[in-house]
Amino acid sequence: MFYIGYHPVRFPFFITFNTRTVCSVSGAGCHSHPATRERLVNKKRYSIQFQLTGSMKKLHSLLISLFLLTGITCAQEIPMTETASIEQVYIETFESDELLPMNDLDMESGYLLYQAAISVESPNPVLQLENVRDYAALYINDVLTGTMTDTNKRIALDLAPGTYTLQLYAENIGRITYGPEILDNVKGLSGSITLDGEEIREWEITPLNIRECEVKHLEFSSQITTQPCFYKGYFDTDTPADRYLDISGWGMGEVWVNGKYVGSYWEEEKQQSLRISTADLQPGRNEIVVFELKNNGRSSMRFSDSPVFR
Repeated sequence: MFYIGYHPVRFPFFITFNTRTVCSVSGAGCHSHPATRERLVNKKRYSIQFQLTGSMKKLHSLLISLFLLTGITCAQEIPMTETASIEQVYIETFESDELLPMNDLDMESGYLLYQAAISVESPNPVLQLENVRDYAALYINDVLTGTMTDTNKRIALDLAPGTYTLQLYAENIGRITYGPEILDNVKGLSGSITLDGEEIREWEITPLNIRECEVKHLEFSSQITTQPCFYKGYFDTDTPADRYLDISGWGMGEVWVNGKYVGSYWEEEKQQSLRISTADLQPGRNEIVVFELKNNGRSSMRFSDSPVFR
């Protein structure tokens, strides 16, 4: 949260945003785009409404018609035909008897993988975490099983007795920069974690170099995986022009177009699209790479000629 000014009666007001989505003072969602975030930080925003006259409406319709003839195909599908394993962005793995938060690993933000072997004694055991900051995708034997947040720290697992590999991929959505909770600003997973009341120990904790990775160096193949991974697809355009990438149905992740990082997304946000600018595109064939944390079997994305909201 950022303190950015005063309203007319001179009471301080705040603008809130996380590392994924910027919002205006009026509460309207803006784009999860690095350039947008940079422009809005520390700048005052105002909500302005325009009334179109009859002649302006005609001009607006004409401009829309021209816009649709510039090469954008509404709802153009982008098949994601290749994947790259998440192991390619592993950094150093730490071994610990207990969970370690990002703070203890000198991480301000990003993704962490927590992995441990678990032994299930009775069917449908209950997994419980003490602290989840801010989001974790839960996998059992590389298969998505559920998600956990600070308000959802208990989950029943559909497992029979046996030995399994528990994987928790945690992501730090943002940090508190004001108020009393600034002193309790631990991110990642921390505290106790139990399975049917028994503490889980002997963890392997691995930071993941997602947002800063050079996607052009990743090795892609046609292999299908159930783990979090990178997806790659291609699309063609005759005349590059601004468009919106519809991420509906996907979970949480990051997007690159032609090797350039263009933003992040999360299924819980009101806005379900990323703006792709003309400068990010090229005539002919273009490449898109998506990192998806919550691998739920999606195999395509699509473009829209307008922002998409839930």
